Amino acid sequence: MVKDIQLRVTLKEEKIEDILLKKAAQQLKIKRSEITAVKVLRKSIDARKATIVFNYKVAVYVNEPVEESVYNFDYKDVSSAKEIHIIGFGPAGMYAALRCIELGFKPIVLERGKNVQDRRRDLRAINQFHTVNEDSNYCFGEGGAGTYSDGKLYTRSLKRGDVRRVFENLVYHGATDQILVDAHPHIGTNKLPKVVKNIRETILKYGGEIHFESRVVDFVIKQNKIKAIKLLNNTEMTVNSVILATGHSARDIYYLLHEKNIGLLAKSFAMGVRAEHPQHIIDSIQYHCKGKRDELLPAASYSLVHQVNERGVYSFCMCPGGFIVPAATANGEVVVNGMSPSSRNNKFANSGIVVEINAEKDLYKYEKFGVLKGLEYQKDLEKLAFNAGGRKQTAPAQRLTDFVEGKFSPNLNETSYQPGLKSSPLHSLLPKHIGSRLRKGFKAFGQKMHGYYTEEANIIGVESRTSSPVKIPRKINLEHPEIEGLYPCGEGGGYAGGIISAAMDGERCAEAAIENL
Repeated sequence: MVKDIQLRVTLKEEKIEDILLKKAAQQLKIKRSEITAVKVLRKSIDARKATIVFNYKVAVYVNEPVEESVYNFDYKDVSSAKEIHIIGFGPAGMYAALRCIELGFKPIVLERGKNVQDRRRDLRAINQFHTVNEDSNYCFGEGGAGTYSDGKLYTRSLKRGDVRRVFENLVYHGATDQILVDAHPHIGTNKLPKVVKNIRETILKYGGEIHFESRVVDFVIKQNKIKAIKLLNNTEMTVNSVILATGHSARDIYYLLHEKNIGLLAKSFAMGVRAEHPQHIIDSIQYHCKGKRDELLPAASYSLVHQVNERGVYSFCMCPGGFIVPAATANGEVVVNGMSPSSRNNKFANSGIVVEINAEKDLYKYEKFGVLKGLEYQKDLEKLAFNAGGRKQTAPAQRLTDFVEGKFSPNLNETSYQPGLKSSPLHSLLPKHIGSRLRKGFKAFGQKMHGYYTEEANIIGVESRTSSPVKIPRKINLEHPEIEGLYPCGEGGGYAGGIISAAMDGERCAEAAIENL
């Protein structure tokens, strides 16, 4: 017999050997000797009260052998199979390619950036020399933005596909099986590159192709059907179907589609800054502790939201024990993002704090750009940050309290942002409908989390790539309504908001492309 039960374990009890076994026997009113094993299915932390509790969902095996966890995927030899072309090798493109192989089709992947190993040199160049390689950076390259942007796996997109299957595939390719248990799973930027490399090797092993440093610059369309794609090196490839998984920062793709009069839509998005606190402050707030948190507790995170003048102000991509990184994809712009190593042991906590931008109501000065108005708005704020930061990857920053009070910061707090910070009056530089809402939002957050509003925190600009400001429309069969054989996918298409939702959308697009063939 196998029984699924819920157990609550205090922080003090968590340190007792075999506590789950003892509690399971007590709850089921059986002897411990009758229990073969206790398998953790789900684990979360409840820190709302002073007594911190671990919530467990467990499977208790009573006089029953334990089932072995084996994750197998039916990958086939597709070296001679019909081809599906995939543009982009982030989570959407990777999972689209893996799904093609399962279904017996050959993925041909075209990635503008470099593989994970070679990418590191270009990331170093951004951090140390302030030089951005426009095809290889924190956003572009093998694994996409997720590889070097934390690896958080939490998603609300539970209706879009098989979430468990996506997680198991990550475990199959080398991720810790702890991601199958944690309520807010996380792989970490130090471990994701190995997982990404293993996925690449699986695709190649079964006959797929991956072409790095292969930027797509044009589509050949005849009678409203995509017939071929052209690369920067003048190579032209004939195609059956194209899954467009280029990510939300591939602006050249939006421009290309617009120039070809292929339908696009403007969509709402969010922009703001990144707030960075010493991790011990967030720990003390969330865990009700003074000094160092208990060794059994992970670096604390937070999730905040507040409505200001009919717009949401909220935390985004919160990185406990993490780093702020330069996420620009071109020279002449400054963009910040966050990441955490698997141990989340850095001394800082950072999070995007962003304001909802309504595409219909907030961008009236950009209407001349039509469906690309949000993209142009993003670009202008990124240029503003570049100029305010000293015209390099140094980022403009301000103490949190000075920003809210409208004062220049004579000096700044220590930071994890390697290119460095420059004190700037962000309170006057940011557009009013962002800056004023952020100031009110930070005050409200300080009331919700006592200690959050502090001069020990910096705010750093700009957090501008939360999602795409452009949506590429598609029909119910996931094909573009005007172009046969073109499948907009993932974050770049406007259909995902993170690693897991992008991966699920990649699988769905692969299935749709194959079914329609």
